[in-house]
Amino acid sequence: MPEKHNKELTEQRLDKWLWVARFFKSRTLAADAVGGGKVHCNGERSKPGRTVKPGDKLLIRKGIYDFEVIVEQLSRQRPAAPIAQAFYTETESSRQQREIRQQQVQAERLGMPISDRRPNKRDRRILLATKHRQHE
Repeated sequence: MPEKHNKELTEQRLDKWLWVARFFKSRTLAADAVGGGKVHCNGERSKPGRTVKPGDKLLIRKGIYDFEVIVEQLSRQRPAAPIAQAFYTETESSRQQREIRQQQVQAERLGMPISDRRPNKRDRRILLATKHRQHE
């Protein structure tokens, strides 16, 4: 058994790699995201138990952002965040798309008025009506 731990990893479960690379706070969240179709490996929808190896291309949808990364390294343990960033390389187009999306979100927030008080009953009704109209 001890020999197994000394070997270099050549492949790893997808949900575990997402957790190790710090895309998700827990393996359960990572497995749920993979099972829910939020993670694609080499252009195909995957299952949490799928194995990944260096060179695989992952598309990870997390909230409103999409990450397109290439797996560089595997690890048995979850390291600190700065070290975990070395486990993948994000494509330039992915980085640019995320920056554009972040600017859009900031612009949307600037257009929203900020009140100096909590909304009263009338204000809440107006807010709910506005939200309901946007989702139709």
